[in-house]
Amino acid sequence: MLDPTTRRLLPWLAAIAFFMQTLDATILNTALPSMARSLGESPLRMQSVVVSYMLTSALLIPVSGWLADRFGTRRVFMTAIVLFSLGSLLCALSPSLPLLVASRVVQGAGGALMLPVGRLAILRSFPRAELLKTLAFVSVPGLIGPLVGPPLGGWLVEVASWHWIFLINIPVGVAGVLAATRYMPDLRAPGALTFDGRGFVLFSLGLVMVSLALQGLGERAMSTATSMLMLAAGLAAMCAYWLHAVRTPQPLFGPQLFRIPTFSVGIAGNLFSRLGSGAMPFLTPLFLQVGLGYAPAKAGMSMVPTVIGAMVAKRFAERLISGFGYRNVLVVNTLLLGAMIAGFGLIGPGTPHAVILGHLAVFGVVNSLQFTAMNTLTLSDLGDATASSGNSLLSVVQQLSMSLGVAAAASLLLAFNPGAGRGEALLHGFHGTYVCVGLLSMMAAWIFFQLGRYERPAGPPTPGDDG
Repeated sequence: MLDPTTRRLLPWLAAIAFFMQTLDATILNTALPSMARSLGESPLRMQSVVVSYMLTSALLIPVSGWLADRFGTRRVFMTAIVLFSLGSLLCALSPSLPLLVASRVVQGAGGALMLPVGRLAILRSFPRAELLKTLAFVSVPGLIGPLVGPPLGGWLVEVASWHWIFLINIPVGVAGVLAATRYMPDLRAPGALTFDGRGFVLFSLGLVMVSLALQGLGERAMSTATSMLMLAAGLAAMCAYWLHAVRTPQPLFGPQLFRIPTFSVGIAGNLFSRLGSGAMPFLTPLFLQVGLGYAPAKAGMSMVPTVIGAMVAKRFAERLISGFGYRNVLVVNTLLLGAMIAGFGLIGPGTPHAVILGHLAVFGVVNSLQFTAMNTLTLSDLGDATASSGNSLLSVVQQLSMSLGVAAAASLLLAFNPGAGRGEALLHGFHGTYVCVGLLSMMAAWIFFQLGRYERPAGPPTPGDDG
C-alpha cells in the first residue's frame, strides 16, 4: 500500500514526465529555422532532428515494460529522466547537425521510457475504480505542453538563443529525479520474466532500416543503390520477425492481435492517417517563418489555436462517434483532415492572419477528433491477454508514422525546391507539399471504409490521447 504522500504525488510525477515530452516535441519545431542558421544548415534539411527522437522512441517503447518489471519502476523512471536531461544538455552543446541528431537519440531514449513507466506505476498502485480519474489527470499536461511549447520556443529564440529550448529541461529533470527517489514506488513483476529478445532485434532492425531507407530515397542523402539495399534488408527483417512471432509462445507482438477486426483496421488507419498529422507540427512552423516571413514568436503564437481546437473537440467527440458510428465518422473526418491539410496550399503572404488562425483552429478540431476515434477503435476490443502488447504496438505505430510523415514532408519540400529556392519558388514548394501530404492522408479513408456500417468496439467510446 502507498503512503498518503506518495499516493498524492505519484500522479504528479507521471504528469510532469508527460509534460516534459510534449513540451519538448512542440517547443523544438518553432526553433528549427533559427537552429538551422546557427548550425549553417538549410531549414529544409532539419527534419533529422525530429525524426531521430521519434524513431528512437518507437524502438524503445516495446522494451519499457520489461525493463520496469526487471529492474523496478523507480530505477527505470529515474534513469529515463537522467537520460532525457543528459540528452537535452548534449543538444544544447551540439556544434553541428550530426552531433545534435546523436544527442536527440539520447534524449529520445529517455523520453521513450518516462511516460510508459510512469503509467505502469499508476496502473499497479491504484485500484481500478480510481484509474480513470488518475489517468485523466496525467493526460492534462499532454494538452498544456503543446499549448505553451510553440510560443515559448519562439520567444526563447528571439530573446536568447535556441540552446535554451533544451537547457530549460535540466532543472525540471533534476527536480524530477529528486522527487522520484522519494515518491516513485519500486514495483516489479512477480515471478519469472520473459522478453522476446530475438523478436525485438528483428523488429528493431526492420523498423530502423526501412525508415532510414525511405528517408535516404527522399532526401538523396544516400545513393539509390544503398537505400534500396537497406529497404530490402529492412523488409526481410520484418518478414523474419513475423515468421518468428508465429512460432514463439510469447512474441513481442503476437499475430493474435490482428485477429481482432477493430484493432487491425485501427492500426492500419493510424499508420497512414498520421502521416499527414505527424508532418504538420514540423511543416507549419517552418512554413510560417520561412514561407510567410513570420517572426519566431508570432509563428509560435499562431500554433495555439490548433491546441484550443483540440480541446474543444474533446467535448463532443464521444457523442459524435456514438451518434454516427465509427465508419461514418472516420471516413468523413479522414477526408476532411486531408482537405484541411491541403487547404494550407491556398495560404499566401496576402492571407489575413485571422484567416490563418481560423484554419489552424478548425484543423485542431478535426485532428483531435481523428485521434480520439482511431485510438478508441484500436484499443477498446483488446482483452487482458492482448492489452499490453496491443497498446505498445499502437504507441510504436504512432511514433513511426509521425517520423515517416516528417520525413515525407521534408522530402517533398526538397523535391519542390531542388535548389533550395527562395521567395515565390519556396512558397510554391510549401504549397505543393501541403497538397501532397493532404492527399496522402485522405487515402487512409479506404482503410476505415473496411469497417462494417454499424461495427464498433464492444465498449463505449472514450476519448483517447492526442498523441
